[in-house]
Amino acid sequence: MSESRFKQQRREQPEPQEGSRPVPKLVLTVIGVLLAWAVYYLYSSFSPMSASLGDDRVAVDFAVPLTADGGQLYTANCVACHQASGAGVPGVFPPLSKSEWVDASDPGVMIRILLHGIHGPLTVEGAQYNGEMPHFNKLSDEEIAALVTHVRSSFGNAASATDAKTVAQVREETKDQQTPWKGDEDLRPLLGK
Repeated sequence: MSESRFKQQRREQPEPQEGSRPVPKLVLTVIGVLLAWAVYYLYSSFSPMSASLGDDRVAVDFAVPLTADGGQLYTANCVACHQASGAGVPGVFPPLSKSEWVDASDPGVMIRILLHGIHGPLTVEGAQYNGEMPHFNKLSDEEIAALVTHVRSSFGNAASATDAKTVAQVREETKDQQTPWKGDEDLRPLLGK
């Protein structure tokens, strides 16, 4: 038995050892040549330029006037309920396309809705919706004007635009309104129908 054990031990190879393998000299030479070339290139191509060769513009010259984008505001605040097409969700969220509330001759109707929201039954194109719309009084006058103008000129609507001055006026007129409008009950008289 010791003879077979001896044969087995001779058959086994020694444990492998991890040796160190230096980086090949060719690789080090290529890196050194590239580094020397980079230093030479930077040194030979550097030429200090006079400030007079640049233009005379300052940061203010590049400022873009900030204007509210009604389309972006619609996407951020309204599209979840009223959909990208403005068609709403039948029986749940009223459409904005060809809605009497959007196409009203007075943009103040829609501004009031945005400033204070709606709670309760609201009839749109003959269909009654009984839900709740949040207020968007956190938006600035410019943003509300841009949003109202976007909706009144999109989705097949062709109503007039509005401006921040009109929004500020409606905001002042309705500042005592602390709760959402009661749908048709509060808003229908504004349409004159």
